[in-house]
Amino acid sequence: MSFVSRGFAGRRRKTPPGRLPPGQYDVGDGFPVLSAGPTPRTALASWDFQVQGQVDGVRRWSRTQFQGLPRESVSVDLHCVTSWSKFDTRWEGVSVDTLLADVVTAAEFAVAFSDGGYTTNLPLADLTGGQAWVVDTYDGQPLEPEHGGPARLLVPHLYFWKSAKWVRGLTLTLEDEPGFWETFGYHNYGDPWREQRYAGD
Repeated sequence: MSFVSRGFAGRRRKTPPGRLPPGQYDVGDGFPVLSAGPTPRTALASWDFQVQGQVDGVRRWSRTQFQGLPRESVSVDLHCVTSWSKFDTRWEGVSVDTLLADVVTAAEFAVAFSDGGYTTNLPLADLTGGQAWVVDTYDGQPLEPEHGGPARLLVPHLYFWKSAKWVRGLTLTLEDEPGFWETFGYHNYGDPWREQRYAGD
């Protein structure tokens, strides 16, 4: 992963009151694309999702099995560390709560891992309690590769880099292990309301 691709579209508009974190602007109808490296193109038939690490047994779902799990539709605001925000985005997928429902673990952290080698770390508490999903549709359509398809993690209360694109699984860990951007100086947690963009913020 050697470069960052950028694709910005849309124009700024009046922001819904109380929904724009400090330092952000409303991107309107646009949906910027930023990627560290080329976009992986994963064949749908070969996609799967795993929960591994500090667990009582690895869990794996093929794409067909994943699509057969209980699904949820969510509408959330997104906030990117590069300062754009997008309101009322519509997704569908599987709650992380569902994926972890029968997992026995002493872990307190997770590392999301993706095709292309991307990783990002999160406290397990931020992935549960109805706060995070693995989504495979956006705005009623299959999720395009540029936006993370076949599936991406969606953790809308944190900066958008924590919502790992092209996600393939979660590794549950006893200790916090920084992911890709975190090792390059981005904040370990990434709360947009506290402007936790970079280490030390």
